[in-house]
Parts: sequence; C-alpha cells; structure tokens
Amino acid sequence: MLDIAEELHRWVEQGRDFAVATVVAVGGSAPRQPGAALAVDSDGTAIGSVSGGCVEGAVYELCQQALADGKPVLERFGYSDEDAFAVGLTCGGIIDILVTPVRVEDSNREVFALALAAAARGEAAAVARIVSGPQELLGRALLVGPDGPDCPDGSYEGGFGAHPELDRTAVDEARAFLDAGRTGTLEIGEQGSRCGAPLTLLIESSVPPPRMIVFGAIDFASALVRIGKFLNYRVTVCDARPVFATSARFPEADEIVVDWPHRYLERTQVDARTVLCVLTHDAKFDVPLLRLALRLPVAYVGAMGSRRTHLDRNERLREVGVTELELARLRSPIGLDLGARTPEETALSIASEIVANRRGGTGVSLTGAHTPIHHDVSSTPKPTARIGSVA
Repeated sequence: MLDIAEELHRWVEQGRDFAVATVVAVGGSAPRQPGAALAVDSDGTAIGSVSGGCVEGAVYELCQQALADGKPVLERFGYSDEDAFAVGLTCGGIIDILVTPVRVEDSNREVFALALAAAARGEAAAVARIVSGPQELLGRALLVGPDGPDCPDGSYEGGFGAHPELDRTAVDEARAFLDAGRTGTLEIGEQGSRCGAPLTLLIESSVPPPRMIVFGAIDFASALVRIGKFLNYRVTVCDARPVFATSARFPEADEIVVDWPHRYLERTQVDARTVLCVLTHDAKFDVPLLRLALRLPVAYVGAMGSRRTHLDRNERLREVGVTELELARLRSPIGLDLGARTPEETALSIASEIVANRRGGTGVSLTGAHTPIHHDVSSTPKPTARIGSVA
C-alpha cells in the first residue's frame, strides 16, 4: 500500500472512499513482492498493480465488492493449468492478496491516512495489519514511527482491539521491520495473539530512499548518478576539486559536496542500505576513504580501477591497517563483467552489481541457468518469524 502512498494520500485529502488490495505473501515466480498494491476508488479509478497484469481484473472486482459491503477479504491466486486466460498467474507463481475497504466511516481510515501522509512526505513509518486470523480482526491496523523524541518507544496509532499485549507485540515487531527497511509477514501463535487463534500480520515499512554516495566527479560518475536516481537512490557526489564538483556537471544529483572524500564520509550519515562508489582511482583519495568505508556498516563498497590499480591499492590499504576480512568487502574492480566501455555502459555494470548484491543474484545469464529468477528472501510465502507458537 505504501508503494502508492502519494496517490492514495491525495485520495484521502479529497475525501474519496477506496479499497486497497495488497500483496501479502508470494510463492514461486510471482511478479510483485509483499506490499505491492492496487487501489480502486468509488468512481472506479484504479492505480497501482499487484501482479503486472495477470490478475488485475479479478482484484479490481474484489475491490469494488469491498467498497460495497465494507468487508475485507483475503484471496489466493495461482497458476491456471486448464486455461491460460483464466484468472491465475501464468508465470507459475502464487500470491495472497488482502483487500481492505478504506471508507470515510471505517475505523481504520485514520490510521491509513496518517501512514499515507508520512510515506508521501518521505518519512519513516510502518503499518501492521492482520491478514489472517479471526474474521472480525481481519484488516485491522496500527501505525508506528521510528524511535526518537518525537515518537517515544511504545507509542502508536490505531490498534487491533483484541488485547493490549498483542498491540505491544505488534509495535515492537513493526519497529524492528522499520529499522531494517523491510516489508513482510509475521506469524503470531495462539498464545502470543491473546485472541484464541493464531494470527498473521503484514508489516509494511516506508523509509526514505537509500543513499548512493559517488566519490570522484568524473564522466563515469555523471552516468552513475543518472542510473542511481533511476533506481530510486538519493545520490550525493563528492570531490575535493571544486572545478569538477558542480551542479552544471551533475544536474541530477541530490547533493554535491566539495571536500576530501574521507572527511565527508566521517561526518555524513550512512546506514545498512547505503552504497559507496569510489571512482577516483587516485591513492591519495582512495586509501583514507576506503580505510574508513570498509569499517562502516554499509551495504556496498566498490572502487574503480584496473587490476593493477586494484592490487596496488590493496597493498596500500594493508599498510594502513585494513584487515583481510575488511578487504573482502571491497568490490574491486567495481561492477559486473558486461564488457562495458562507455560511461553509460560502465554505470550499468556498477548498478547491476549493486542490485545483485542487494537481491542475492549471481550475475550470470538467466538463459540456460537453473538459478531462481527472484532471489529476494521476502519472496518466500513462509512467515518471516513466529511468536508465541504452540507446539
């Protein structure tokens, strides 16, 4: 749902009634991941997608029905052997979809409104919804924000109305999902749910875009900035040379910093989703920068240069105390082997390695391979965790 937050936020502000269908769990080669959503308003306008087209028509009808009767529904769609044009996923996958009405009179509307407003502003927020369990609890939601002075630990909006302990459990788990920037399901056993039956929650996280920091204001960097923005990163370009680090050379960058790379990295904020691309291939910049970068809890550190440059740089890093374990984190020479030559092709090579690193891909051609097309662990239909299960 939060993946179409800007449009839904406008609908809320305009006072529209709508129903939102959200992917809860997937299995096999399903095209969309948990959290993907399609919404339909009372006029029949539709936005978003849950399957890339396979079952959109059937889901559209479910949304209209939910708007009419005010009842949420959980529906499973799978492969149709008998008729490829029947309602089903011809790619062979399975998806579970929760359809929830969001009407002016519905109790959940305020929770959804707050969540959509936060996501539309680019703020961190997580929504937990009951997607399986007693029918009277289906679709109930609560909203949490990140820990901090403006959102103290334990505070939340909405609730499940079953038992305060269930709300507290959901708040703690939702914050853990939010801290990791994850969306997925959580199974709570009968004892943990406090409502006499096991429950499954869908927790959707909305977090600001991850950061890509490009060090070295060269022509390859310009192409990498463009593809970084395409992949929804917040892109910073950093270079110590003011003549090269300019907005005229990097109009797509969110931020341009003139400073020594290691000094900027020391003072800027990074997290487990941040990617660092070192394109300077100059030892006086690279060594102090990589010495720091390889000790930070970031997602990716890559450095440009020839194989000779790579070997020389590694020796220099060892001389300043970088360990072999730290060196093993370095992607150098940066990028996948695509035979790239131009700045644009090289940027594609780097971006491909970043995506493969993020999603667990191998980088090999899918033709003739026996590897899964989708590697992301969130694609499994099994619950990500269990709380209070009864043996």
